[in-house]
Amino acid sequence: MAVKKQTYREAITEIEEILSSIENDELDVDELAEKVNKVTLLLKFCKDKLYKTQEEVEKVLKELDGQGR
Repeated sequence: MAVKKQTYREAITEIEEILSSIENDELDVDELAEKVNKVTLLLKFCKDKLYKTQEEVEKVLKELDGQGR
């Protein structure tokens, strides 16, 4: 199950919707397993996106710091 190309905000929104469905007992057992797998993929996507963003920001800050000397 691949995560479709989406933004961080879309992934977070989808995670929140799935969690809400789980909390409200709106899913049967078959759907639950599928949704847990989907949330796992979405969380990995979000984590990767955050790490990449952090790396990019740190790179820019280092470049700016190097220019100020």
